Amino acid sequence: MTHIDPPGGHGRPAVPSSANAALARCISVEPAKFAAAHWGSAPLLSRAAELPNPRGFTDLLSPADADELLSRRGLRTPFLRVAKDGQLVPAARYTGGGGAGAEIGDQVLDEKVLELYAAGATLVLQGLHRIWPALVDFALDLGTALRQPLQVNAYLTPAGSQGFATHYDTHDVFVLQVDGHKHWRIHPPVLPDPLEKQPWGGRADEVSATAEGTAALDVVLEPGDALYLPRGWLHSAQAQESGSLHLTVGIRALTRYAMVEELLALAAEDARLRAGLPFGTDVADPDAIEPELTETVEALRDWLLRADPAAIAARLRNRVWLAARPAPIRPLAQAAALAALDADSRVTPRAGLHWQLTPTGDGKVALRLFDRTITLPGTCEPALRAVLTGEVTRVGDLPALDDDADRVVLARRLLKESVLTPA
Repeated sequence: MTHIDPPGGHGRPAVPSSANAALARCISVEPAKFAAAHWGSAPLLSRAAELPNPRGFTDLLSPADADELLSRRGLRTPFLRVAKDGQLVPAARYTGGGGAGAEIGDQVLDEKVLELYAAGATLVLQGLHRIWPALVDFALDLGTALRQPLQVNAYLTPAGSQGFATHYDTHDVFVLQVDGHKHWRIHPPVLPDPLEKQPWGGRADEVSATAEGTAALDVVLEPGDALYLPRGWLHSAQAQESGSLHLTVGIRALTRYAMVEELLALAAEDARLRAGLPFGTDVADPDAIEPELTETVEALRDWLLRADPAAIAARLRNRVWLAARPAPIRPLAQAAALAALDADSRVTPRAGLHWQLTPTGDGKVALRLFDRTITLPGTCEPALRAVLTGEVTRVGDLPALDDDADRVVLARRLLKESVLTPA
């Protein structure tokens, strides 16, 4: 039987105190109450006075930080989008070559950004969980607490402007107001729990009609306030007397429909479901396809009753693990640690790393990671489990290996594979 015992259990990273602290910055109620009363079902407004950090969210990304990104970091598309009057501005209007040594043609041009922003356009800095250090760390912690992949964008809106018309998102969001004031109008869903393939544009008339009614929540967010919105809830936001900066943390939904998709993908293994329709079938005639549909439904039902939970779990694992990268490593520091490694060195699992440790049945053990699988001698399993769970940090204390030379070899391999980092 496959034995899975990673930190946190079932392929999840352990939940450090920093992860719980990250969630506490976003909600003014206890996590259990948030999960029961709000998660996936109802908005939650949390005022700055109810949240633990008196500095608000400027430590994550301040207006000065945003200016630096827009001017001095060589930002490229798609890390910036620009919206005006509810429409995206073509990237060619604010990108171009970066000058000598940076001739690529899609770098953000600060003077063009100024022109658009001064004319009322909203700037959307995207993927900040990959490029801005404070948000890299925050996203890792919050994603660990929520056990979901997530992304972080920033919205900079000039005074009195509205970047996007009323719409809904196909993922849950935390809105963290950093600077300025923004007026939010929230309405109930026209389509509860929309999937990624069900964007609001396909229901634009319903969205517009619902937005004309009484709002479920009509509120001005002030610096330090946080707002949770489940996917599907309609919203629009307008900056007030000054410019506004807020962060949006988008949390990718893992749904039952995802399980259906994976079940159908695996259904290709069933010969009855791969069978072709009879020669000459008129697929436009309901009477002609009725017996085929009946047989197909029966075959699918039979196959679903035999579905292997382990196979579905493996496919869902691939979805989540690939979407949630572990913490960045420092290649130069990692290389230096490799060169200096000895039995007294201390190492730690890479933060946020998902893993599974599985005996292969041939005297070896497979360490499955988010992007690859490493095969090692079965004698390494106790040492692997000890170091990956954080039970052991000193290389010379790795259990069940013959001597320090073997322990250093294993630790060096794991450092080189970016499974461990220097403690």
